Amino acid sequence: MLVLEKAKAFYETNTQKIVWSRYKHLAKSEDRLKQNIIEEAGPAVYEFLEKHIALSEANSITMATTNSFNINNLIKDDYKHIINLNKINDARFVNKFLELINSKLLDGGLYINCVQTYALRRKTILNTYKKPLSWIYYVADVVFMRICPKLPVAKRIYFFITKGRNRVIHRSEALGRLYSCGFEIVDEQVINNKLYFVARKIKAPVFDTNASYGPLIRLKRVGKGGKIFNVYKGRTMYPYSEYLQEYIYKHNSLKEGGKFKNDFRISTIGKISRKFWLDELPMLLNFLKGDMKLVGVRPLSVHYFSLYSTELQNKRKQQKVGLVPPYYADMPKNLDEIIASEIRYLEAYEKHPFSTDVKYFFKAFYNIFIKRARSS
Repeated sequence: MLVLEKAKAFYETNTQKIVWSRYKHLAKSEDRLKQNIIEEAGPAVYEFLEKHIALSEANSITMATTNSFNINNLIKDDYKHIINLNKINDARFVNKFLELINSKLLDGGLYINCVQTYALRRKTILNTYKKPLSWIYYVADVVFMRICPKLPVAKRIYFFITKGRNRVIHRSEALGRLYSCGFEIVDEQVINNKLYFVARKIKAPVFDTNASYGPLIRLKRVGKGGKIFNVYKGRTMYPYSEYLQEYIYKHNSLKEGGKFKNDFRISTIGKISRKFWLDELPMLLNFLKGDMKLVGVRPLSVHYFSLYSTELQNKRKQQKVGLVPPYYADMPKNLDEIIASEIRYLEAYEKHPFSTDVKYFFKAFYNIFIKRARSS
């Protein structure tokens, strides 16, 4: 019995020592991580991270990289959290980088990173230098960092010099890229002139290899028979904005006419283009191809289409969408009125196709050119 008691006491004593040793090691590791984060990004960033996750969790990793090679060589593919302290502006291939992050996370896992948005970059430049030097610098920055990457020859020079680093990214493009790569936004906060975001993995990436940066874009819309087809339009939104339909619907209420209030996806040039209908002109290509008719219900995105009742969805699927929607004949003020307008048009069209389209065309013509209705 004495031998057993001594053995038990020895075991308990050494177990306590091991536990205490591990506790001290973890505490030191956590303190070291905290210190490293604060040195790299500042105390405000550490507080932001701590608000969302427990940094001491074993199944998480904190890094500072923009190299896809480093992400691809992570040991595990089942991290609960991935934190990156380097801004995504410096990643050579942003989507590839985000797709690899997605592949390393568990479903529902959190990815925390930052981006310097176009608005924050502008603010930084104008606040760093005195006038007129600040505006000279800003104009030069716009020309080289925003215009050159969109021009065929200048694009090569831009990438040769920058290697794709420190690129200018609008907030809508950054968030749109995240959604296209299988994430949803949980939280955002501006810290030290960078937008820090918390993104949750919700699905696999869509692997968009045809992202458009040019003035002409193709948007996936629901057509006759529920078929998805490409609608040609002039660009009015920043790249990847189409992936933010659900995000905007959750965060922005609808204004008169069924559009979203304060839609940050629309560029300054886009607002002018919509005012004078320039963005609608490329849809003539869809008309010539036979995807659309002259008068008909507006082509909708899959998300917007899902907001309609099953009955209206079925009615819409029976007809081609149109260049001139009943919206411009009735001028509804909200989503319910838009739905009522479309139902009236579709029911009238079923009975008298030709006369209904003629009536709606001239009514829309009057509202657009006489009453000055606008695409907004």
